[in-house]
Amino acid sequence: MLVLGFSGGPELIHENLYERTLGAVHDSAIVLVEDGEVIFAIEEERLNRIKHTNKFPGESLRLCLKSSGIQLEEVDLIAYYASKEYLEIMLKLLFFDNTNVSVPIIDPTIFFQQLFRRELNSEINPDKFCFVTHHYTHAMSALALSGYESSLVTTFDGMGEGISGMVFEGEGTRLKQIAGIPESKSLGNFYENVIGFLGYTMFDEYKVMGLAPYGNPKRYRNVFQTLYTLLPNGDYVIHQDEIISLFDLGIPRRKGEPFTQIHKDIAASLQETLEIIVFHVLQYYKQETKQKNLCMAGGVAHNCTLNGKILRSGMFENVFVQPAAHDGGCALGAALYAYYNANPMAKKSSQLEHVYWGTNIGGSPSVLNQLMQWQDFISFDKLINVSEQTAKLLASGYVVGWVQDRSEFGPRALGNRSILADPRPDENKARINKMIKKREGYRPFAPSVLEEDVDEFFEVPSNQKQLPFMIFVVNVRKEKRNLLGAVTHVDGTARVQTVSRKTNEKYWDLIHWFKKLTGVPILLNTSFNNNVEPIVDSIEDAVVCFLTTGLDYLVVGEYLIKKKEVSWQNHLSLKLSLPRYISLHQVKKVCLDSKFDNLFYIGNSYDTKFQIGVSAEVFRVLTLANSEKTVGDLLQENGETEEGKAQGIVNELIELWSQRLILLQP
Repeated sequence: MLVLGFSGGPELIHENLYERTLGAVHDSAIVLVEDGEVIFAIEEERLNRIKHTNKFPGESLRLCLKSSGIQLEEVDLIAYYASKEYLEIMLKLLFFDNTNVSVPIIDPTIFFQQLFRRELNSEINPDKFCFVTHHYTHAMSALALSGYESSLVTTFDGMGEGISGMVFEGEGTRLKQIAGIPESKSLGNFYENVIGFLGYTMFDEYKVMGLAPYGNPKRYRNVFQTLYTLLPNGDYVIHQDEIISLFDLGIPRRKGEPFTQIHKDIAASLQETLEIIVFHVLQYYKQETKQKNLCMAGGVAHNCTLNGKILRSGMFENVFVQPAAHDGGCALGAALYAYYNANPMAKKSSQLEHVYWGTNIGGSPSVLNQLMQWQDFISFDKLINVSEQTAKLLASGYVVGWVQDRSEFGPRALGNRSILADPRPDENKARINKMIKKREGYRPFAPSVLEEDVDEFFEVPSNQKQLPFMIFVVNVRKEKRNLLGAVTHVDGTARVQTVSRKTNEKYWDLIHWFKKLTGVPILLNTSFNNNVEPIVDSIEDAVVCFLTTGLDYLVVGEYLIKKKEVSWQNHLSLKLSLPRYISLHQVKKVCLDSKFDNLFYIGNSYDTKFQIGVSAEVFRVLTLANSEKTVGDLLQENGETEEGKAQGIVNELIELWSQRLILLQP
C-alpha cells in the first residue's frame, strides 16, 4: 500500500494569492510510505530554496514520483496534516480575505483536488484524501518509528489547530490521547515571544538555545518565575502578559546588534524555564501512566539541550525524539497515521536508524556530467580512495563540503550534505561561522563520532549509545574538552551524532580514516549551506555554495573539486535568470526636496516586508533576464559596454547571487 503524506500551504511557488495562509503554515514536505516503510521524503525548501517554505510542495511531489518510479494514480491514500473540520474553518477565512475569488471553495477535498490539478495537471480520486489532526501527526511520527511497544508520547509546539501540545499513551501503533494543552499555554509561543527581546523571531529558537550557556539563569530567575505558575497534575499557566516586564531589565537587542550579558542571562533563564515546565509535565504523566519509554515530537522537541537533560535524567529507560520533529515531520506522521489507520493489524516498523530518504546525486557519470558544466569555475579529479584523501585534507586543516548519495530528511545534515572540518582547533569554530556559514560567532558546531567510540569522548547513557540524529546535547568528557575545541560548547557539552557503518558506510569510512591519521574518531559536522539558504540538495546547489563561500574544497561522490582563479569577466558567460519566487519592483518616492526619485528593489512571493535595493543599471538587466541569455548578452542589450561600468554591474550581480536572489548558471 502506497500512502503519500504532505504538509504545506495553498499557494504554488510563484503565487501570492491570500492575505493569510492555512493557519501558521511552514516547513512544507512530501513523504511516501510503502507498507509502513518510508521510501522517499524531502522538505520542499530543499528544492524551491525558500527556508521554512509555506508553499505547496509541488517540486517535492514531482521528484518523489519520479524517484520512486510511480504515477500519482498509483498512490492509495493522500494524507494532510490537519483535520477536515479545522481546514473548513481556515478555508472560509482564506477566501473571506481574498476578494478576487468569486466562488469560494470550503470543502478541503475539492480544494486540494484543484491544487494538485494546478500543480501536476492530474486528476485525483477525492476518496483518496484523508485529513489527520495536527498533533496526531506529530505523535504518530514518533510512536511508529520509536521501536517501542508502549510509551508516553508528548508533542509540544507553537500551535496546531488551536492546540499547542498533547499527551498520549502509545500502544503499538495506536494513540490514546490523555491530555491537550491549549494555545494559551503554548511553550513554543512563549519561547518565541521572549526571544523577540533578544532580537530574534520565529525559526531562531535554536540560536537562543546556543546562546543560553553563555548566561547565568540565576540572575533573572525571580523575574522568569513570575511568567509561569506550576499547577497540580502536570498543569501550568503561562502569564504571557507579564513578558513585557523584561523591558525593565534593559534595552531590547535589535537584530544585528551585539549581545550584552543581560541578553545572555535572559537566554539562560528562558532555557531553564522551558526545562522546568516540561519536566513538570513529564514527571506527572510518567507517574500516572507508569510508562518506561518516552517519544517526543513537535517543534519544541528540537530543543536539543532539553532533550539531553531528559535523556540523562534517568526518568525514562529510553527516549526517542523523531528527528524531523517540526512541521516538516508532520507529512511523515500523516502518512504513517493514514497507513496504520487503514491497516490496524500491520506490523510496526523497527526503530528508525536513518533518514537518508531524499535526492540521490547519482553515479559517477551523472556527477561528472554536472561538474563539467562548471569547468570554467572549478577543476576536479576523480579520487581513488575518497575517504582517505578527504580525511588527509581535513587533518591538514582544510574545510570541506561533502555531498554523497541521498539527502537527509529534516533540518540536520547527517553526513550526506555536510560541511566538515577538524574538530580539534578552537579557531575552526570562528572561521566556519564567519567565512562559510556567515552567522553569529557564538553558534556551536556538532561532532560526528564513530558509534563504537562514543563512550571514550562523550557521556551517554549505558543503554542508549546510538544517537544518530544530532537531537541530544550530552556532556563532553572533561578530559577531552580541550582536545575537541571546535565542537565543545562553552558549557562543556556537544550536540552529538553517532555514525554507524551499517547506515552510512561512506561517512563512517571517512571518520575512520581521520581516526587513523589523527587518533580522533570525530569530525566537526555542520549543514552545507550559508545563512540565507536551506541545506544544499543538488550538485548545482553544492557548487554554487562552494563558489560563493570560503569553503576550501568540495567532494561530490568520488570527485574532489577545487576553485579556479576567475575574474569578473568569467561571469559574463553565465546565464542569468530569476528564481520563481522573486519579483522586481520600481517605485517613485518623494524625497526631501519634494522631487520624485525612482527606487528599484527585489521582492519575493512569501514575505511582503522583504526588499533588497538594487541599482538602476542592474534593475534594467534583471528585467530582461531569462534562462537563455548570458550576463554578457544582457549587458550588450543595455549598452553597458564600458569596462568599469560593466564590472560594477557584474560585481553587484555576484553579490545578489551569493544572497540567492538571482540564478547564475552555465
